[in-house]
Amino acid sequence: MSEPTLPDGVERREIAGEERLATRGEPVYGEPTADGWRAWDPERSKLGGMLELGLETGLTGGETVLYLGAASGTTVSHVADFAGPTYAVEFAPRPARDLLDAAAPRDRLFPLLKDARKPETYAHVVERDVDAVVQDVATRGQAEVAARNARFLADDGRLLLAIKARSEDVTAAPEAVFEGALDRLREAYEIVETRRLDRFHEDHLGVVATPK
Repeated sequence: MSEPTLPDGVERREIAGEERLATRGEPVYGEPTADGWRAWDPERSKLGGMLELGLETGLTGGETVLYLGAASGTTVSHVADFAGPTYAVEFAPRPARDLLDAAAPRDRLFPLLKDARKPETYAHVVERDVDAVVQDVATRGQAEVAARNARFLADDGRLLLAIKARSEDVTAAPEAVFEGALDRLREAYEIVETRRLDRFHEDHLGVVATPK
C-alpha cells in the first residue's frame, strides 16, 4: 500500500537530527527549523498527526481553507504555509492575540475572532465553496459545529475533523462518544475515513468526510 501523497509545500525534511514533516515559513511555537523549513510537530497538531498516520486528507496545496478552532496558531500557521487563503476562526481572546502574531508574516492567513458554533457571524467574510474545513474545537457538540459549517464547503470539498472524546463527555467511553458524533456527522456528510489519533493525541478520532 503506497503512502498517501503529502500536499505540495509539505515535505519530510531532516531537522534537528531526525526526519520530520515540515513546511516553509516563520516559526510560531518554538519548533525546530532548518534552511527555512519548520518542523510540524504531530504531538501538538491534530492535522499533523493525521498526515503522519497516513489519512487521505485530500489536501494538495494551494486550496482555500476554513480552520475552526485555530487557538494560538500552531496548526493553522502550517496550513497557511502551503495552502491558499486560510480563514482562522478562534473565539478566545488570549490565544487569538498569539494567532495575530502568527498571521503577521503570512499574507494568506486571516484571523477571525468568532465563535465556530455561530457561522452566520463570519459568513460575510469567508468565501463560499472552500476546499477544506479543518476543525479542532474542544467543546461539546463538535459534530454539530461541523454540520453548521458545511455551508462553506464546495461540493467536492473535505472536512478534516479531530473529535476529542473528553470534550464531549469525560465519563463516557471514547468509542461511544465517537459513534454518537459520527451519527450526527452523517446527517450532513459522507464519512470517507476515520482513524484513532492515540499515537499522538489520546482519545481523539481523526475524520475525513465530504458534504452530502
